Amino acid sequence: MNYYFPADPPYFLFAISLIAGLACGRSFEVTLRNLVNVWSKSKSTRTMLELKSASIKVPYLGMTISIAVFMSTGLEIFGLPTTFGYIVAVPVTVGIAALIWRQLGQMLIELEKGGSAALDLDSFEG
Repeated sequence: MNYYFPADPPYFLFAISLIAGLACGRSFEVTLRNLVNVWSKSKSTRTMLELKSASIKVPYLGMTISIAVFMSTGLEIFGLPTTFGYIVAVPVTVGIAALIWRQLGQMLIELEKGGSAALDLDSFEG
């Protein structure tokens, strides 16, 4: 029986993708927070349209790519082939990223319609 053991596991790529994912995540958080703060002061629908701009999509895309590479290299470190790691990591990451982006869009639409009270989860407690 043959086992696959990488001669040189991608520890460096693993660490770099983790750092890049954290940096993109922080950038995404700051950009989103700024857009929501500007919207809360002006109540303009133009601000919510800026969510379709590159200023928010680029950090989200960077975060998605970094997570896919992180997942793939993590699988490779545990002994799986590189190709298999990417075959598993890319669809899972892209699928989850698409669902989260959709959910974020729906939450921002609710926020725009009803203000912050529309997102108040404490009001649903019985």
